[in-house]
Amino acid sequence: GTLALLAISLRGAHSARFEVVGEGLRLRGDLYGRLVARHELVLDQARRANFAREPELLPRSRRVGTSLPGYQSGWFRLRNGEKALLYLTDRARAVYIPTTAGYSLLLSPLDPDGFLAALRR
Repeated sequence: GTLALLAISLRGAHSARFEVVGEGLRLRGDLYGRLVARHELVLDQARRANFAREPELLPRSRRVGTSLPGYQSGWFRLRNGEKALLYLTDRARAVYIPTTAGYSLLLSPLDPDGFLAALRR
């Protein structure tokens, strides 16, 4: 069971993707993928995450998820105490998106600026 979970996590690290669809934002990858409804996304506060300027957005502790070198996914607490769903592969490309559902998203899209623009359209 543990080996299967590790294999799913490693595959998710390489296949994680984020799709802006009519209903909202679809997260695909490992076990934590889901559709976040458009009305739950707080897009006026969505932005690139700069952890040097905003260290409070850094993941502090893992609740349920995967934490491997170069890949974090699942449910974490941020340094500011906020609950967040992470799909982080590259912290230099991180995007922070708050939601009205009691958690935020920290994602690493290939093109953060293009991704944010697509979300806002």
